[in-house]
Amino acid sequence: MRIALVDSGIGLLAAAAAVRRARPDADLVLSSDPDGMPWGPRTTDDITARALGCARAAAAYGPDALIVACNTASVHALEVLRAELEPAVPVVGTVPAVKPAAAAGGPLAVWATPATTGSPYQRRLIDRFGNGAEITEVPCHGLADAVEKGGEAAVDAAVAAAAALTPPAVRSVVLGCTHYELVAERIRAAVRSAPAPEPVLYGSAAAVAAQALRRIGAEPDPKAPPTGTLTVLHSGRPTGLSGLARGYAEGRLLAAEHAVRTG
Repeated sequence: MRIALVDSGIGLLAAAAAVRRARPDADLVLSSDPDGMPWGPRTTDDITARALGCARAAAAYGPDALIVACNTASVHALEVLRAELEPAVPVVGTVPAVKPAAAAGGPLAVWATPATTGSPYQRRLIDRFGNGAEITEVPCHGLADAVEKGGEAAVDAAVAAAAALTPPAVRSVVLGCTHYELVAERIRAAVRSAPAPEPVLYGSAAAVAAQALRRIGAEPDPKAPPTGTLTVLHSGRPTGLSGLARGYAEGRLLAAEHAVRTG
């Protein structure tokens, strides 16, 4: 079994780690685009072209499914990717977890990039799945970029700024960018407000991993032998897992006890 993941940068680590936990025997292909990132400020045509390039590079390795582990690419390029790859390769997009968070009751906050916050896409998502909950949209200036660069001080500053825009009464926070899941515990600590209960964080990684397995008719098997390999592509070039990626728990999980292919 082989599952590929596409993102502009290291935001795909969260979904890749979720797949690894569910199926330690799955081969993974991580295809990102350091040459073209960030994708957020680009036009829809540019985002689609960059995402297609990553997907085609990953498809050369014969994956059984492809996860678009990027909210921006899922919004702008998902249908084009599906038109090119399906039905041979099922394509699974990433959607912010507004629906389960709202179903659990509000108030809640949706943390997202400034470009996504207030966008027609996010507003439609909230209108459709908000379940009448009190929802605050929080723009996280510079957070994805700080996570991508591994800047500890910059991450802390961006998290603190977003936390300051988050009402203290929120019961849950939707992580509307895949990069944010890599610093989830810092976000949780920043929005914790005693004596209120600890807020619940809602990411997308586990859901997209589960959906990818469903699409190929595979069941989760966390006790499967840890034989899965790891292939890393940077703008189509075979490489290894970067030191930056290994700086996050998800990257260390992917690197530990697994063969890393560089070609």
